Amino acid sequence: MSKPVNVNSESEKEIAKVEKQFDAYSENIEKMTLDRMNTAPRLETEPSVNLSQKQVRESPDIYLKPFKTVSCQDKFNENYREKYNFDKQYVHFQADNKEVIGETIELWTRPYGGMPAEMWKVPVNKPVWGPRYLAEQIKRCTYQRLISEQKSIIADDGISQYTGQLVADKIIPRLEATPVVKKSSVFMGSTNF
Repeated sequence: MSKPVNVNSESEKEIAKVEKQFDAYSENIEKMTLDRMNTAPRLETEPSVNLSQKQVRESPDIYLKPFKTVSCQDKFNENYREKYNFDKQYVHFQADNKEVIGETIELWTRPYGGMPAEMWKVPVNKPVWGPRYLAEQIKRCTYQRLISEQKSIIADDGISQYTGQLVADKIIPRLEATPVVKKSSVFMGSTNF
């Protein structure tokens, strides 16, 4: 970047200060890696519709089936058979769309190679039964939000204090799936997927 001509010493100091802040911000952005972003705290959210235990008990059992299936010519790896048998078990959950509240969730799944790809239409804010891998995929639908904040940083000497931009990141759920328990008991808690 070229420096302007005919500036006084105060302006040069300001330009140097701004360049230093810009370089620090660029360095902070370059340090942003996927591993660092995945360690960011996950934002806890409440379901948009809280169903009472009575509403859950009286709700009809809705079992989901794939809306569309696309076959695969690959052969299934038998080393994953036990994990697949666990993941295909039906679990009771309530899906929630955090981005477009109340809209049905449409997504594709293909948890293992050699399996067909399946398109699902999951109703939201209702208890439904679906395979565990579907509920887990819905729960993994998140995005990272990067925010620039003005913060003061104390230098190593403990006396100087600098103000600059730091990037803070958060993981925000786009879709959510929470377990539903029809029978409540002191001895039986809600099990995760």
